[in-house]
Amino acid sequence: MATESITLAGGCFWCIESAFNSVEGVVSAYSGYTNGSVDNPSYEQVCTGSTGHTEAVQVNFDTEVISRREILEIFFALHDPTQLNKQGNDTGPQYRGGIYYVSEEQKHDAFQIIAEMTEQEVWPNPIVTEVEPLSNYFQAEDYHQDYFSNNPENVYCNMVVAPKLAKFKKTFASRLK
Repeated sequence: MATESITLAGGCFWCIESAFNSVEGVVSAYSGYTNGSVDNPSYEQVCTGSTGHTEAVQVNFDTEVISRREILEIFFALHDPTQLNKQGNDTGPQYRGGIYYVSEEQKHDAFQIIAEMTEQEVWPNPIVTEVEPLSNYFQAEDYHQDYFSNNPENVYCNMVVAPKLAKFKKTFASRLK
């Protein structure tokens, strides 16, 4: 198995993590906080918007099963890359979209797919998902991991995450575990 890790932010991490954990070839996906100024921040600190972190998911995948390109295609289907510092009703810098790379290949692929989507006018507005080097990543508290599966009664999960995941599963049915 040849594994690679990339950190992606697309609003609330519960949806992104749940989706990627259902994808064939994804070894693991963990919710966390990245590219901020505080070491090992708490959820409460990140929610203030003052730490500079974004809610992100570190996706570890088997490159012999799924390509980096496919990971990025899934990511762009899971969030609206034209919204700055928000996704839906979630607002603040902690909900900004981002691709946090650890290699020049990841950086290249991120910019390439953004350029292609821009050229093809996939979105009516400019893409504002940031592409930055991964400066830090801290795994979120245990209760955030696999949150959607563990909290099916949660109102946010029912109103926001469930419909988004249903659409995702329909679109990427052939890629699911």
